[in-house]
Amino acid sequence: MTIDTPAWVRDAVFYQVFPDRLARTGRVQAPGELEPWAVEPTSDGFKGGDLYGVVAHLDRLQAMGVTALYLNPVFTSASNHRYHTDDYFSVDPLLGGNAALRKLLDEAHSRDMRVVLDGVFNHSGRGWFPFHHLVEVGLRSPYRDWFYLSDAVKAGTQPLVPFPSSELLAELDPGMPKPGVPRGVASRELLGYEAWWDLPALPKINLDHPPARAYILDVAEYWMRFGIDGWRLDVPEEVKGDFWQEFRARVRAVDPEAYLVAEIWHHKPEWLQGDMFDAFMNYPLTLAVMGFAAQDHLDLEAPLPFEYIGQLARLDGAGLWARVQELEQVNPPEVTAVQLNLLGSHDTPRPRTLCGGDLDSVRLATLLQMTLPGAPCIYYGDEIGMSGSMDPLCRGAFPEDSVEWEREPCGWVADLANLRHSSRAFRDAALELLGVQGPVIAYLRQAGGDAFVVVANAGDDPLDWGVEVPAGFDRAEVVSIRGGQDGDRSAEITDGTLRLTLPARDGMVVRLG
Repeated sequence: MTIDTPAWVRDAVFYQVFPDRLARTGRVQAPGELEPWAVEPTSDGFKGGDLYGVVAHLDRLQAMGVTALYLNPVFTSASNHRYHTDDYFSVDPLLGGNAALRKLLDEAHSRDMRVVLDGVFNHSGRGWFPFHHLVEVGLRSPYRDWFYLSDAVKAGTQPLVPFPSSELLAELDPGMPKPGVPRGVASRELLGYEAWWDLPALPKINLDHPPARAYILDVAEYWMRFGIDGWRLDVPEEVKGDFWQEFRARVRAVDPEAYLVAEIWHHKPEWLQGDMFDAFMNYPLTLAVMGFAAQDHLDLEAPLPFEYIGQLARLDGAGLWARVQELEQVNPPEVTAVQLNLLGSHDTPRPRTLCGGDLDSVRLATLLQMTLPGAPCIYYGDEIGMSGSMDPLCRGAFPEDSVEWEREPCGWVADLANLRHSSRAFRDAALELLGVQGPVIAYLRQAGGDAFVVVANAGDDPLDWGVEVPAGFDRAEVVSIRGGQDGDRSAEITDGTLRLTLPARDGMVVRLG
């Protein structure tokens, strides 16, 4: 099967936005009291960020090298994260409605920036009209087969319980996987309908039922025609693959260059064969990069997402390279080139927090993220070193004071992102290891007449090291990147050996000539 991934993603630097938390403009009138912007976020509170606020940041993001936005869900919902969709054809009025998304798309596209939306199609919110209809009407509802009901409900001997008592919730124990018990079983038995991870607010959609399937496919096509450039797809493993094959066909019929990236946390190459998704959110690379960059600063006791448990570990240069090679070998080059490479997201601790507050670790991780194969994705606020543990703390409000927007490590991120755009070497070239030495790694990216060596010293001692470079190079120039440790940085080629000096806990890029 031919694997056809979007060409534009190879050159993309993404910026992930949690829409309620980037900026509020006053253009959207809140219907009531909002949570104060600068206070610690809560699970249920709304800060009042809007899509016009995202527009207000576009010039800043463009200067930083960002060429694509990935937005967490924007559709009408009763939650601040909006993974509880109530209306798939309506942008949440708290975000500015459809007009605000129209404005954002127009402004982004005028800057040659793409926009990818988050699609939550495995489950809906309780307020979605088919589920609400079922709750109100019961088995007479024509929407009864849009959901997974218990046999007792179908027989008329059990009521639906969309708002369970505290006692029933305790028995249900939602949100935690049960060893040996498929998620959703408990909710079907106790609530009368299957809910995602047994969370009553999230009824699962039966996408095997033709009318429900057709509805969601219409949603995907509608927003593509509205002007979005692709979809990030939530928990897609919990939907049968044939649905995603049809989804891809419908989306690509509107835009042959649409990007489809799946929230799949581990190696699952069967989903990346050219008939469903273009890429994953590349959490395996996240774990490898953070494990190398942080070293002893890595907080192994930090609260972690379920999928990280047992996966996070400190790595030396050889360990990092082994992980990178494993990922390159399991996927074809067309896929590797468009994997969404992230350091943090709305579902994980922020990089600075995972690194025990150490900014040097964040800079090193960013150096690797920007120079390894794949499309880097910056989670809003990471470019200024925001902190935050698991949600809701990783979803804090971006500072309103523009002076704060340039704090460390912003210059480092911007310079690396723009360096990436400057040369095909970081997008199209194969990855070649030049050497590892304990907590040090050096690799080559070379294409189109350009050649760069990336050096990362995650150790606590200054580096004085030599690695062999391919024949034909006799000059080396350290690329200027804002930030990093104080100390000597140098690179010189003598008799085919690149001699490198670098401070502890620092990295650099060297241009060969």
